[in-house]
Amino acid sequence: MVLPSVYRSGDCSPVSTIMIDVLLVLCALSCFFFHFTDSFKGPDGKVYYGFVTPKGLAVFKPGLEVEVPKDDKFKVALTDFVHAIMSAMVFIAIAFSDRRVTTCLFPGHEKEMDEVMEGFPLMVGILCSGLYLVFPKNRYGIGCMAT
Repeated sequence: MVLPSVYRSGDCSPVSTIMIDVLLVLCALSCFFFHFTDSFKGPDGKVYYGFVTPKGLAVFKPGLEVEVPKDDKFKVALTDFVHAIMSAMVFIAIAFSDRRVTTCLFPGHEKEMDEVMEGFPLMVGILCSGLYLVFPKNRYGIGCMAT
């Protein structure tokens, strides 16, 4: 959605290349970050969101009058990192599937990138699907309802 305004009419100046790089990094980081969020329903019925840490859930709004659960399920685990990496990989596979991105970031290598991008999204999809089966998701991050 933002790419056409950065890419313009196919003019890949150094500034537009930097802007595309920054956009891709920010989006990949957001995919990564949101896998470390979780939520819980307080005694008042409201849903509270926080960031998962090794010590437990750190609620986004400090100073709330609500008891944060001390369960082990609110501590960061290997599964969180696996899901975060998979999410970033899927984003990169989809982003690099756009010829405008690869043409701008890898000028002069259009043919090689076309060959790579024929199979790369499929391989990422198969790998992430398999890992998702081995490491099922157990977080209710931002936008998901806590049980």
